Formats: sequence, structure tokens, C-alpha cells
Amino acid sequence: MTGKIQLNQEQQAMLTGQRGLAKQMAMRLLLDMAATAGATELVPIRSAHLSGVSPLTGGLGLRRFLARLAGDGQARVAVATTLNSAGCDEAQYSKMRIAVPDFREHNHEIVALYTRLGVRPTQSCTPYEWDGVITEGRAAWAESNAICFGNSYCDLLTNRESGLSALASALTGYAPYYGLLAEEERRPNLEVLVTADLSDPADFSILGDWIGKQRQSDWHMPYGPIPAFKGLPPDINHEQKKALSAAAANYGCPLLYLDEHPPANFQARLQFGPQDLRRRYEQLRPQMAVSLITIGCPQASLGELRAAAELLHGQTVTADPVPPGEPPPLWIFTSAMNMAISEQTGLAERIRRSGALLLENTCPEVVPYDPAWVKHILTNSMKAEHYIKSGLNGIPASVMTLADCVAIATGTLTVKSVSPEDGSLRGSPGKPARPSVPRAVAVGPFETQGHGLPSQGDFLVRGEAFVSPAPVTFLGYVNRETGAIEEAGHPRDGETLAHKIAIFPKGSGSSVAPYVLLELFYRQQAPLAIINTEIDQQSAPACSLEGIPYGFDFADDLLRQVNHGDLVEFQRQGEILTFRVVGRVA
Repeated sequence: MTGKIQLNQEQQAMLTGQRGLAKQMAMRLLLDMAATAGATELVPIRSAHLSGVSPLTGGLGLRRFLARLAGDGQARVAVATTLNSAGCDEAQYSKMRIAVPDFREHNHEIVALYTRLGVRPTQSCTPYEWDGVITEGRAAWAESNAICFGNSYCDLLTNRESGLSALASALTGYAPYYGLLAEEERRPNLEVLVTADLSDPADFSILGDWIGKQRQSDWHMPYGPIPAFKGLPPDINHEQKKALSAAAANYGCPLLYLDEHPPANFQARLQFGPQDLRRRYEQLRPQMAVSLITIGCPQASLGELRAAAELLHGQTVTADPVPPGEPPPLWIFTSAMNMAISEQTGLAERIRRSGALLLENTCPEVVPYDPAWVKHILTNSMKAEHYIKSGLNGIPASVMTLADCVAIATGTLTVKSVSPEDGSLRGSPGKPARPSVPRAVAVGPFETQGHGLPSQGDFLVRGEAFVSPAPVTFLGYVNRETGAIEEAGHPRDGETLAHKIAIFPKGSGSSVAPYVLLELFYRQQAPLAIINTEIDQQSAPACSLEGIPYGFDFADDLLRQVNHGDLVEFQRQGEILTFRVVGRVA
């Protein structure tokens, strides 16, 4: 079970269950993660930050799993641990007009369960802005934007943890020593030359998201894209840094360099010019009437709140749904800490005086908007745009600068006035064409061997192969009730992983993804087994906890040797994992 890792007395006690079921499960998971990463030791951490709080993102899987942990009287976190954004502002719940049954109760249950484990219920996706939060040394953080911000601008050392692996580290006080915990792995692998003139935080947000969209299948980046920038302004401020790292994290970037950097291993050189920025703004501009404007993803800093208050000075907006043709409502999201400071300084009152809704403890991407009136959301954040339009809400989203967002809210700017140069309002671009995926390219018998999780025993599963050459984004793009991929442009869009042997490179997107896989398991709609071509901190933790057969790093490339739809067999005997094709598709 422990392999090459030598456990100290406390670690051994946790593994054998002497410290309770929760810590035993956590230690098993950490040892599995260490094995998949090739780590040979567990190192102490100073802090943890947990994702998976909103019922919208964590769902049934999160609630059931937390209740299981909280039932253990010895289950307490071992290090200072903070909590990510919740699904609503409970004190202003009625103003948010959430129509999902029991959502507030489920939200309250989740926060209460975490609190019982000793987690500080900050309910914030910006722990780096909080007093008393440790932002240096080794850590286990599991909020994508916070990981990227902490690694890039603070003295934090954290891998891109999933919600489950970060929770395991929080409970035990340890993390596997590999990846970005080691200085030698914190090297850039992309060079990004910026020739566009960037000033507004939304410019930086667009740049961060653009980088992720350039990823090529032949890039080998086990810890995600790590860009080194050239050409950025020398005095980039907090809000610009925050916008850049948050959007870059959409596609797995855990770290970036703005100026000096260690020796690099560049796999590509990208250039982002004025035409790229202009083109993205054109693509992202509102194409239909705006139902709601959301600001604060990640949660608005004091600088962002001041900027919004200045733009709203002397203006009148609304927080409520409006008839067609009227300026849409404006909601601004911030943390409880920034809210408290804003209340003391009068900043909150200045924003509320305009009529805008100022919310705390939640974030635009984790709110279940009422589809009866929210048909299209405008935001200044590519992170918000990325997740709002996903299967979490499935709502079209547009992006403009903060000033333009406020101008739309006040009615001084309209959708028609920001349409393209020909003066016509563009129609919806529709669903992207689904890329063609070759079928039946592999022929003849095939068998290979790979690696598995130490905690798993012998198994034999047989079934249809679900093969995707593209990563699978579980949160928002996999239906958590059916297992169907719901991502326009994905090569397997519309097809389901349920009851199949799923083969794909790795997971992508949010660190909350393992809870989607847990929910599929609880609903009996999970894959029969999951095989990744490289370490996956999203799939493996859920497989470890619930015994879903898991394999990775096979001797041969399964994505080239297995056809989608082949009848395959996946077997483990002792330490040997064997994959074979039993029957080929016609």
C-alpha cells in the first residue's frame, strides 16, 4: 500500500484508522495520489483551501460525502483551512430569486458540515485577499484562480489540487511531494509575447483565457500551461494580475511569470497582438438583450468595488428583473471581508445607493440563476463567462469592460450601440460544428499494461470503450445525472460515459470536478472504469475513494490503439494492470 513512502508514526496511525475513518480515507487517497505522481514522500503543509461549496457545483456527491466525513467524531482539519465561495448570500437569498427547491437549505448544510470539520467558513474564492490567511510555504489549495494567484504573486507552493485531494491534505496536514511543490518543476513551458496594449482588467482576462484556447495536443504539460510573459506593462496592478491568473486558470494554468523566471522549457511561443484583443472583444460583445449583469468573478477586490462605486456615482440602476428593452439589473459579488471593510468606509452604501445589489459569500459562476428571466448574462470576467455558459447554468454570456457593463446597466449604452461596425445586431453564433473524429482506425489484437492506485485490489471489467482525444471537463460539461458530455465543440459532445470504460487524456477545468464523478457514482451512472494517459488530480481522487477501477500511464498510447466503441477488457491482478481489446467496431 505505502510503496516506497516511509510513514511516520502519526501518518501510520491515520492510515490504520487509529485517528478515525475520515483521516484514514484521506491518508489512503494521499498515498494513491503520491503513487500516481511518482512521489516518494509526504511533506507537511501550512494551509489548505477547499473548493466544492455550492450545491450547484458540488451537488449530491458533495453533500453525501461531507455527511459521511462529519459522522466521524475525530474528523478535524490539521492545518489552517479556508472555504471557497458558496452558492448564495443566505442573508439576501430572496433578492437573488433562486428557484431551485431547497437550495438555501442545501447551501447551509454544506457550509455547516465543513465548519464541523474545523474549516474556517470564509466562503470566498479570494483567500489571498484575507487577513490571517497563510499565503506562503507548501499548501494544498483547490480553487483554480487562487492556486494560480498564490503560486504566481505570493510565496505559495501548491499543486493544482482537486476539492477532494485538498480536503485529504487538510485532514492529515500532509501532501505528496511532487510537481509545483518542488522548485525544479516550477519552470515556464510557454513563452507569450504580448504586443497588444492592455490596461483594463478585462483586457488581461481575455489574454488569460486566450492562452488556454491555444493548447495543442502534442504539448506535454503534466502540471498545466505555465506561461512566461513578455511585453506586459511593468506596473501591472492587483486587479489586472487577478484577472489574468483567474482566466488563465480556466484551462489549467497553475502558475505564470510576468517578468523574471527560472530556466524554461518552452514548448511553444505565442503572440497576442492588438488584432487578437480586438477580435475577442468582437466575439464576446452582447449579441442579444442582456438579462443580468454580474461583476466580481473572482469576488471583487476593494479596488474593483471602488471602481464600480465611482462609475455608479450619481447613476441609477436596478437589482430586479426588468421588462424587455429596459436596462438590466446589476449584481456585484464580493467577499465577506471586503464587504465588512466596504461597510466601514461607506463604499458599500455608495454602491447600494445606485440600486445595485451587493452580495457576499458567493460568486457569479456558482449561482443557479432562474432561467425564467435570466436569458443572457453580461460580465467583465472570462472566468465567469467560461462557467456561466457551461452546463452549470447553460446561459449565454458576454464580456465587456467594467465601465461598459455599468453603462449598459445605467442605459447610457445599449446592445445595439455596441454591435459590429456594419451596424447590425449579430445573431447568435449557434452551436459550433462538432469536429469529426476518426472511427475504426485501429485494427487487430491489442494488449498493453499500465499503472494503478495502490489502494485498489484486483478487478476485471469488460465493456464498451469511450475514447476521447480531448480532455473531459466534468464540472459544467458532463451531465451529473446521466454522464453525457454537454460541451459544444467537444469530439464526444452528446455521448455518455456512463457504464463504459472511459479513456481520455485527463480532466480539465474546475477543481470541483471529482464531486461530479462522485454524484454519477451515487446515481449509478458512473463509468465502469477510467483510464487516463497521464496523472489526473480530478478523476483519480474520486476513483480512489469509491473504488472505481482506475489506470494511467500505459505502455502504449490507448488513444491511438483503441477505437471509440471497441469492446475492451480492463483487469488488475496484484500490481499488474492489463488492458486488451476484445472486439473491434465495424
